[in-house]
This record gives sequence, structure tokens and C-alpha cells, in this order.
Amino acid sequence: MPRLLEPVAARLSAVWDNARLCAVLGAVAIAFSSILVRLSHASPSTAAIFRCLYALPLLGLLAWWEDRRFGRRMWRDRRVAIAAGVFFAADLILWHHSIADVGAGLATVLANVQVVLVPLVAWAVLAERPHARVLAALPLALLGVFLISGALEHGAFGRDPARGAVFGLGAGVAYVGFLLLLRRGGVDLRRPAGPLFDATATAAAFCVVAGLLIGDADLIPVWPGAGWLITLALTSQVLGWLLITTSLPRLPAALTSVLLTIQPVGSVILAALIFSEAPSGLQLTGVVLIIGALLVATRTGRGRVTAPVTATAPVTAIGPELAPDLQQLARVGTGSMGDSST
Repeated sequence: MPRLLEPVAARLSAVWDNARLCAVLGAVAIAFSSILVRLSHASPSTAAIFRCLYALPLLGLLAWWEDRRFGRRMWRDRRVAIAAGVFFAADLILWHHSIADVGAGLATVLANVQVVLVPLVAWAVLAERPHARVLAALPLALLGVFLISGALEHGAFGRDPARGAVFGLGAGVAYVGFLLLLRRGGVDLRRPAGPLFDATATAAAFCVVAGLLIGDADLIPVWPGAGWLITLALTSQVLGWLLITTSLPRLPAALTSVLLTIQPVGSVILAALIFSEAPSGLQLTGVVLIIGALLVATRTGRGRVTAPVTATAPVTAIGPELAPDLQQLARVGTGSMGDSST
């Protein structure tokens, strides 16, 4: 089996050397995440469960190959990645509920609000004042959320846009916790699949529990919905995530800021084309404000971003061992390309 994987790994390594191409391909892959969730017609919990379960075989194979090449990971790192999966489960379920309430496009934009949250968490936990650009981005992002929620108009797009906005914000918050813990559990950048496998497996288990408690989990796959969720798992959960995590650290921050807009903009366009989603003028203004906030918060002028980010753990979940990661993320004003939905 190792010999069979070596040629594939060599080809992937050649592709991954082109950081810009990888980042664009990864962003395009995750831009389809909310679209595939809607196409599956699965309940929020069911979609979360199976996007994780279907990704596990391939992630497990890649994690096994990493262990063969670089040695087994320490349990300390695996334990942190497992904890990250709890936050990831919350992120997925909240985000999928947001998709159901406000549509695939707007839900994706809402989740990207978390870009401004990491520096704010650093401020709360480390007393490290965020850069002025983050403080400038925050009111833009919050105003964008307010406009998308439909609070200022009647007939805003979505089944329940106000509730969808709340779910979208919650997804962004949960994703910050996921990201910070996953960074801590994946300090070896040569092996992104292992920590992601641990987090995804944990998320699958917690999504099953949450789905049973909520009452919307269907544990029997149904075709063709299962086909869309398999596609979601392989493209977004595996390919998109790995492409992004291996490419963004090697790109200039200014270019990364632009690339980070591909997912929300792409999702809005795709949702309009495929599902005829038609947000109101005020909601589209909210989209522009949030994307503007994303650009403002991630603009550094020079330097490089260190990781893709997409949300925030409660203060009690961030121990001293996470402080260096939090400081680094806060300083660069990182943004998210995961599907906060990620």
C-alpha cells in the first residue's frame, strides 16, 4: 500500500508547490459547500453527520501515510485535535441551520464574520489590543449581519432571516474554537491530514449525539442525497481543506485577503444561479459590508498569513498553551476559508 501511495503523493506534492493554484482551487471547492448541503435535501444534523463520516476513509488513509512517513503523532497533539472536533460539530450544525433559514449564499457570508473575532478573543484573553484595522472592520461586519437579518425590512429573502443570522454568527464563533485547537494539534505543517482526521471523527460522533437530541438526524443514507454528501465530504472536507491549509501560509497576506473573498462571493453567485436565491437590496448591501470587513481585517500590507481561519472558543476553553497561537493569529488578522462554513 505505501508503494501505491508514493506516486500519488509525488504528484500531489508537485501540485501543492504552486501555492496560488492550490489556494484558488481550495477556495472554489469550499464555495460549493453550502450548495451541496442544499442539494442533498438532508436535515442540518444529517448533513453534518455524513459530510464527516464520508470523509473519514480518505482522511484516515492520508493520516496513516503521514504516520508512516513522519512517525506517529504524540497523544498530546491528538487530544487537542479531538477537542477541536467538538467545536467543529457545533459549527457544522449551526451553519447548516443557517443555510436552511437564510439560504446557501447568505449563510456562507454570515459565517465569514468570524474573521474579526480572533483578534477580539486575543484582546479578551491576552489583553492584547487588536490592530486598528480590526476595530474598523467590526462595525462594518455587524452592520452587514444586521442588514442580512432583514430587521429593517419586510419580505427579506429567507425562511427566517433573523434566526438564520443568529445561527450564522454562532457558527462563526464555534469555528474560532475549532481553528485555535486544530492549530495547536497540528503544529507539524507537514501532516495536515492527521489532525483533521481526529477532529472530523470527533465531530461525526458529536453530530450524531446532537442530531438525536435535536430530533432531525436520519442515520440511514438515502440516494441521491447521499451522493451529494459524498461529494461534499471529498471536495470540501478533504480536498478543499487540505489545499487551503497547505497553501495560505506560503502566500503574501495581500493576495490572501483577496483569495479569502472567493468562498463567500462564489457561494452567493452559485446560490443565485442554481437555486434562484434572490436576496433583497439591503441584504446584498450587508454582503458587501461583510466582505469589505473581511478585506479590512485581513489586510496587513506585508508579511504572510499563518493559517486559514473561519471562528471562537469561549474564554474558558483557551488555556495558556494556546496563547502563542492566539497571539500569532491576532497579529496577522487571519481570515477564514473553511466552511464555516466553513
